[in-house]
Amino acid sequence: MEQWLILGVAMLATGSVAGVLAGLFGIGGGIVIVPVLEAALGFVGVDPAIRMHVAVGTSLATIIPTSVSSARAHHQRKSVDVDIVKRWGIFVLLGALLGAWIASQVHSRVLAMVFATLALLVAIKMVLMPESRNLTMEVPRGPAVAVIPTAIGCFSSMMGIGGGTFSVMTLTLFNEPIHRAVGTAALFGLVISLPATIGFMVAGWGDARVPPASLGYVSLIGFACIAPATVLAAPLGAKIAHAFSGRRLSMLFGAFLVIASIRLFYRAFV
Repeated sequence: MEQWLILGVAMLATGSVAGVLAGLFGIGGGIVIVPVLEAALGFVGVDPAIRMHVAVGTSLATIIPTSVSSARAHHQRKSVDVDIVKRWGIFVLLGALLGAWIASQVHSRVLAMVFATLALLVAIKMVLMPESRNLTMEVPRGPAVAVIPTAIGCFSSMMGIGGGTFSVMTLTLFNEPIHRAVGTAALFGLVISLPATIGFMVAGWGDARVPPASLGYVSLIGFACIAPATVLAAPLGAKIAHAFSGRRLSMLFGAFLVIASIRLFYRAFV
């Protein structure tokens, strides 16, 4: 009982930090939730073979209400590009479903290394040249462009994140203003997390190793503790984001990605 109480407190604290990050950078908070939740599940004795699956699945579930809260806050400030959401939404969703399936087939170390490398490259771009050397002057159109949102949904689903990390860096490369990129990424978080969560529920259904009160690889205890904290904290992050200039927000997001990259490289090699 004491262990589950400690787990609950850890999840509440994790949710609060993740919520602020969700509003600040348009991310779902999964990059914070997944490693902390994985460690917490280890503390209470969850089987190592499925621990990461439960952490990722539960993270995706908590991102659903977080994305709604964050996207609403950004939409009120008119910083969500609805046109991009309409064009990319279906491909992001299909990518999320694909990623949920691939996650069970690829070793977590490989996923960590791929994400860490991409995040570090984008961090360099955000910090050193946030307003220059964009790939295009506007978000491109055409059938071939579908690969981009599909990849965003796929990688995000595999890592248990809401897509903000990939969406923001991609949209800014296409000359999208940082504030609109962050707001749009927040809405993509919902498009990614909902189908991916269902995928992890189905994948873990009937697995006897999951912790108590779980639906497949989604812990209801984790969801109940983390989700309310993230929803309450997300508007604070959005408010903080609009207090910064575009340049400073780019620098902050770049610094965040550097920290995330270092952590993931460490996890991959240790």
